[in-house]
Amino acid sequence: MQATWLACAQKKAQREGRSIVFIDESGLSERPSVARTWSLRGQTPILRHSFTWKQLSAIAALSLRQFYFRFFPGAIRTEQIIGFLGTLKRQMEKPLLIVWDGAAVASRTIVWSLVKQMRVLLVPRLHGLHRRLAAQH
Repeated sequence: MQATWLACAQKKAQREGRSIVFIDESGLSERPSVARTWSLRGQTPILRHSFTWKQLSAIAALSLRQFYFRFFPGAIRTEQIIGFLGTLKRQMEKPLLIVWDGAAVASRTIVWSLVKQMRVLLVPRLHGLHRRLAAQH
């Protein structure tokens, strides 16, 4: 059903001369992963690390011909999403149809109102459509 809906959105974007843009955010951390390790029998292994790890977030937009991204310290906040969308709109030549993964920050009312003001079509929450498409190829 979502594939059909996405195909309809694609046709609408084509009719209206819009660029289809996929947006996603991700977080990175220096925090060490905890895993199994080994040591001599009877000696408990001790893993040492500092607790001052840094966090970095990224937001990216991908269209057929262009790729935009920005990095932010810590978690991405609403103001940063708004700034990224504004910059993206200014950089792209055509009106946009945005396909978003449905992250919590993207569903905030202020982001939706900005999208409405920018006259951008937004396709939210694909719910695993990308996994089904990847499985087909």
